[in-house]
Amino acid sequence: MSWYPVPPTITAEVFCEVPAKYRRPGQRSVWADINRSGATIDCFVEGPSFDRAGNLYFVDIPWGRIFRAAPSGKVDLVAEYDGEPNGLRIHKDGSIYIADYKHGIMKLDPATGAVTEHCTRFRLESFKGCNDLAFASDGTMAWTDQGQTGHQDPTGRVFRLSPDGKLDCMMSGIPSPNGLVWSLDDKILYVAVTRANAVWRLPIMLDNQVSKVGTFIQMSGGMGPDGISITADGGLVVSHVGLGAIWVFDKLGQPLYRVNSPTGHSTTNVAFGGPENKDLFITESDTGTILKATVPVAGATLYSHQ
Repeated sequence: MSWYPVPPTITAEVFCEVPAKYRRPGQRSVWADINRSGATIDCFVEGPSFDRAGNLYFVDIPWGRIFRAAPSGKVDLVAEYDGEPNGLRIHKDGSIYIADYKHGIMKLDPATGAVTEHCTRFRLESFKGCNDLAFASDGTMAWTDQGQTGHQDPTGRVFRLSPDGKLDCMMSGIPSPNGLVWSLDDKILYVAVTRANAVWRLPIMLDNQVSKVGTFIQMSGGMGPDGISITADGGLVVSHVGLGAIWVFDKLGQPLYRVNSPTGHSTTNVAFGGPENKDLFITESDTGTILKATVPVAGATLYSHQ
């Protein structure tokens, strides 16, 4: 992005954080042993998504927990189970779906906290490690199957599950597919490819298959793009993990704003909220905080709110 002018900078503030009573200092987890070289971490938050009442749901990957932050910022524990929840999205019927690295796609009942299997295998094979998910306007669910893929093993995949239960692999051969979001007309699926430090554009052709895939935004620095969202006018909001920043792009892929984290550099995901849908709520994973920043552009209406 160095060939574009430096966009205006906005600094986020802390909205809420995982309370001390829910943190697990000094404890090791299998997830952190691999992804943080054995370091102990008390939480690692991801997957922000709003329900119709304005509550923000988010996950804690290594400890298998789902939290809910009220509009006031008060955080409560909704569920804890034997899993590694990464992405989270809410259906318009109020049910919650989780991209779980350990199991696959899971379903959460927010009223009871019960977590059940929804889609855990493809042709009897387990997934590599599901990362994030997104709903199209007709309820089709797409998700990334990232695992430990990267340039050394470019075998990540994107799956699609239609409302009638048809499951297919939209694309394979991706070095670390991560966050994803549908275009406003559902004709393009944007996928953050972390290890390639890029956002790819996956056009959906008339036969409903993917073709002519290309790089939409090439980034640099940090670790690469993670969670992404879409604006009301078709632009993209990209979480740049490792850089401590969120980029706001227009629909042509040109940078409009940069939002900086006041805490850590693990800005992993983002969700629009607030009264005008112009507030960005950002997971800063290493510190277990949810950041908030108001931007001049509004987010698109969530599938959960349609």
